Amino acid sequence: MGRPQDPQRPLFFGNPFRMIYKGANLSPKLLDLLKTFEVTLAERLKKLKPVDREDILRLSWMRFAMESLCAIHTDIKTLITALELPVCGWDAKWIDVYLDNSVKLLDICIAFSSEISRLNQSHLFLQCVLHNLEGASKQFMRAQSSLDGWRKHISSKNPRIENCFAIMDCLAETIDLPKIKNSAKGKVLMRAMYGVKVITLFICSIFAAAFSGSMKKLVDLHVPETFSWAEAFTDLQASMNNEIRKIYSNRRITVLKDLEAVDTSVNKLYPIVQDGLDPVEAEALQYSTSDLRTQTENFSQGLDLLAKEVDSFFQIVLTGRDALLCNLRVGGNVTKSVQPTDNIQGQAVRKID
Repeated sequence: MGRPQDPQRPLFFGNPFRMIYKGANLSPKLLDLLKTFEVTLAERLKKLKPVDREDILRLSWMRFAMESLCAIHTDIKTLITALELPVCGWDAKWIDVYLDNSVKLLDICIAFSSEISRLNQSHLFLQCVLHNLEGASKQFMRAQSSLDGWRKHISSKNPRIENCFAIMDCLAETIDLPKIKNSAKGKVLMRAMYGVKVITLFICSIFAAAFSGSMKKLVDLHVPETFSWAEAFTDLQASMNNEIRKIYSNRRITVLKDLEAVDTSVNKLYPIVQDGLDPVEAEALQYSTSDLRTQTENFSQGLDLLAKEVDSFFQIVLTGRDALLCNLRVGGNVTKSVQPTDNIQGQAVRKID
């Protein structure tokens, strides 16, 4: 696992929307749409803050975070529909940024799915351990070999997760969206998209930190106070990042709480298996084996549920991208700058096959 890094300097972004109200002449309808979106966003952020800090980096929280991210991206789709802003009215810069970022998000989803699958594969090692210890004839050497295999598998690195850091760097560089001059609807859309990008980057950075065993890319984003959801975001970010950094300073094999519970069970069982069983340890073996089964099943179920939410997010990003590309083709507005990005979509999808 990577060693704890010094806290990252906050990423300060200028407020690209300081002119959104000045001279924008937003209609009551547009103001109401924007307000509804931002109020909903703030409420979603408040619900993301764990009541118990022990829930931070649990699979249940990560599942809820991904579920919330799906809801936020669905909210922006709803807003786009309500704005009645046809694709032909989109600036080419907006389209390029959207398509480029969507590919990056698809790649991040693929990396997360890959790591969840890798972690789930560790279940096979522990199933072998349980098989060799729960039968009438105990196979201690085989059980020990499987425990060693589990430890080696869990401590290995996933290159796709390491690559996420570079992808998130690119997302951070484009978080300051293009300036909007003559479109009131465009201003509303870009302001809403800014919020979606900030929260997406924040949540993805937490996932990458949890999966990689490194907090080097745990982001600290500064959101201008002009956004009504800024306070909720700042509170959530401070709470999560501070606790995650504390966890890193005291961690063992992992920072994932559910995986740590499995590791604790393995550590209790290992010396019994290693030394061989005597009458005094029979009860301890039974208890440790039962505990390992419980923790293993909980971990596997948690990973399965998280995998479903990551896949749901992938599908939301992909369908949104497909819809935009379809509208561009129908309108005959596919530019040269868009076409290469369209090809990347096919590459990203094929990676999952």
